[in-house]
Amino acid sequence: MTIRLQDTLSGEARPLEPLEPGHVRVYTCGPTVYGPAHIGNFRSFLFADLLIRYLRYRGLRVTWVMNLTDIDDKIIRGAAAEGVSIAELAGRYTARFLADADALGMTRPDVLPRATEHIPQITDLVATLLDRGHAYRTEDGSVFFRIASWPAYGRLARLDPEAMRVGERVEADEYAKDDVRDFALWKAPKPGEPSWDTPIGPGRPGWHIECSAMSMTHLGPSFDIHTGGVDLVFPHHEDEIAQSEAATGLPFVHAWLHCAHLRMGGEKMAKSTGNIARVADLVAAGVSPRALRYALIAVHYRAPLNYTEDSLPAAAAAVERVDALLAALAGYREGRPDDPTLPAALDAIRAAFEAGLDDDLNVSEALAALFDGVRDLNRRIDARALSTADAARATAFIRELDAVLGIAAPEADALDPELQDLVDRRAAARAARDWAESDRLRDELLARGIAVEDTRDGQRWRALVTSGG
Repeated sequence: MTIRLQDTLSGEARPLEPLEPGHVRVYTCGPTVYGPAHIGNFRSFLFADLLIRYLRYRGLRVTWVMNLTDIDDKIIRGAAAEGVSIAELAGRYTARFLADADALGMTRPDVLPRATEHIPQITDLVATLLDRGHAYRTEDGSVFFRIASWPAYGRLARLDPEAMRVGERVEADEYAKDDVRDFALWKAPKPGEPSWDTPIGPGRPGWHIECSAMSMTHLGPSFDIHTGGVDLVFPHHEDEIAQSEAATGLPFVHAWLHCAHLRMGGEKMAKSTGNIARVADLVAAGVSPRALRYALIAVHYRAPLNYTEDSLPAAAAAVERVDALLAALAGYREGRPDDPTLPAALDAIRAAFEAGLDDDLNVSEALAALFDGVRDLNRRIDARALSTADAARATAFIRELDAVLGIAAPEADALDPELQDLVDRRAAARAARDWAESDRLRDELLARGIAVEDTRDGQRWRALVTSGG
């Protein structure tokens, strides 16, 4: 097994060699909880989820940390505008984020640290940077990182360190700093803003230092993988590297993985422009969360994803194919010897699936392998070439691959009693050769999202995968 990942820092595809053999430590930049996350945000989070699932599928132990930024300029402004506390606003949107993540089948990270719960670790890190000459205080008590003290600054984003900083969350003239390129580690108190009394003085943390402190608290001073959206390369991740390595003297991260933008209407999806779609809104409009998940993970993470009106119907159709196969296998009964060619066929599908994901998480290749398998198994079902035991083995195989993808219907899915009664009545109508009643019940079930099929193995049903509209 050789998993290769494209490291943004080196610009190379490098083999994954965990610092601790058999244990991969991963940090993902999570949401700033000032509002609902949009599906562009979730593309980045689900790419990390796919990575975590695949590493575990490969037998590796994984510790996954995803932060929640619950103190930030936008949160402060949002709370003031609503007349609520910062904790109330952040708590509301943290709950919304977790509900959306659960709906999309995202694995719950092992640790979800909040910035406000790590003030001692943050201030310890700032104090170390002050002691080592990499940071300085301004007259108002703020603390800034001195970029001139760190010659390697700019390696991740391949920037000239002499260039002006752009895209920062703090305006250049908001604080009196020595150099416009320097960034805030600790912000002096201001009226109407939260403040903590700490050994380095009163104030609140800057955005960048929060992630360094939280990641190193839970994963150590050096860890294996850091993920995030491509928009975080500069300044956020560049700043993380500088302040972390300046404080510890150790390499911060082995591999940096960055997810490309999701685009809608030809433009990057962003709250600032209003060019967004949100998970809960799409689900409320009738979109299957599994179809949405498929749409967000089906393109290689480093390639831009164009989200159009055709994206969800295509995703729903793909998920339906997997569901239909699993339903057919579940109902399949054939008293014949095992198919001697099946094990080699499944092995070939698995090899192609793993080869794709080993290659920098190339999910497109993995999905191609999966659907080659779906076609092959459907042909074998149609030809009655499988034994009953073969069907069970094929089901377990598809479920094993889906443990990485997370798109198939759960095994324990059961109908509610009212729908089950309709299914049972339809089976009875067919048994009584009451074709008109059988067709009427089939149409009623279809209108309520349940597809019923008649096969040699009897009646079977499955829930439809919807795309809204």
